[in-house]
Amino acid sequence: MTPESSPRVSPESDASFAIHDRFRALRHRNFRLYWSGQLVSLIGTWMQSVAQGWLMHRLTSSPFMLGLLSFLQFVPVLMWSLWAGVVADRVDKRRLLVVTQSCFFVQALLLAAIVTLGVVRPWMVLALAFAYGTFNAFDLPVRQAFLIDMVGKEDLSNGIALNSAAFNAARVIGPAIAGLLVASVGEGGCFWINALSYLAVIASLLRIRIARGAPSRAAGERATLMDGVRYALATGPLRNLLLLLGLVAGIGFQYMVLLPVYARDILQSGAATYGWLVSAFGLGSLVSAVLLMRRMDRWDLRRNLQIGLVAATIGMAGFAWSRSLPLSLAMGFLAGFGLITYVASTNTLLQLTTEDRMRGRVMSLYTLMFVGTAPFGALLCGAIAQRFGAPSATSLSAAVLLLGTVWVTWRLRVIAAREAAAAAAPATHTERLG
Repeated sequence: MTPESSPRVSPESDASFAIHDRFRALRHRNFRLYWSGQLVSLIGTWMQSVAQGWLMHRLTSSPFMLGLLSFLQFVPVLMWSLWAGVVADRVDKRRLLVVTQSCFFVQALLLAAIVTLGVVRPWMVLALAFAYGTFNAFDLPVRQAFLIDMVGKEDLSNGIALNSAAFNAARVIGPAIAGLLVASVGEGGCFWINALSYLAVIASLLRIRIARGAPSRAAGERATLMDGVRYALATGPLRNLLLLLGLVAGIGFQYMVLLPVYARDILQSGAATYGWLVSAFGLGSLVSAVLLMRRMDRWDLRRNLQIGLVAATIGMAGFAWSRSLPLSLAMGFLAGFGLITYVASTNTLLQLTTEDRMRGRVMSLYTLMFVGTAPFGALLCGAIAQRFGAPSATSLSAAVLLLGTVWVTWRLRVIAAREAAAAAAPATHTERLG
């Protein structure tokens, strides 16, 4: 074929292919249904999160109570997430998600009712937060394990990135709406909207059709659970990724707990500013999620761990001591960008490394490290903020992120050296970060 007769690809075709490639997981009908329902529901969830934090601060004016609220919302994940991973490997994931989302719906209705009726007390908010956390302990690992059933391994990383994009798009939209609603009609409006939003995801789940495989069998739940733990500990990449995530997420990600304090006490503003602060973190995360939609190999993902932690460290440290709303919004954007870059890359590396038979249990460990460590970090940051002020507590988060950055930088150098040695001597065994 001569150069003149060879097919030419127009710039428009290149652009069309690039757009199609970035959204390739949406070609799967089941994932399209799930993703659209999740987007609606997540907007409501973020509205409830903002309104709940503002409600508790309005009722108590206590940074420690904000920490206690977060503790009770996340401690059930610590208690139940490993068992939830066993359940995820044994049952129909779609049906279990319908059950958990229905429980969220009831919880949101109760919260909306007690606020609207004017009978709300701090202990009621704490009790309902604990109920939410219990449902979440089962919902999170099942959702993570269900993703590969909808998109397959080929489009897994793109599905994770699109899920992250939906989560963080909701994180931008939900808090901004919530801030305006709380300022105008009160917290109850946010809780009612969140309750209704769960109907969207329940409807989408009921329309999904997945070919059912035989659930895994084991001698007993305890043995099955320990098999998952032993598998993760014995697999170097999984062990390293999970331990780092537990440290970083446990203390480094606790900025949300104290945002009402920054809005009300440090920036001397109201609920609308609180919503804008949450949205700034969410906008940075959304930009990161969109960039992560491109195809990446393992080294791209490993470098993202480092890039994400560097950005998060700078953003969190700057946010801690900012007294200007524009600077706080900019630092929140940078921190949000870094956090989701790190978390989404960790999630993808874990799923690419894990065998299918262990996926539910490994993702329950991911949930444990990502969410289950938060109660202790939330209590710690709340107590430090109560005693020394919110900037000191957030500075501790930044310091932990910096430690994570140093460790990842060192590990990447070790891995690069080992892989270079392996290329020269193929028989050499190398341990990888992920």
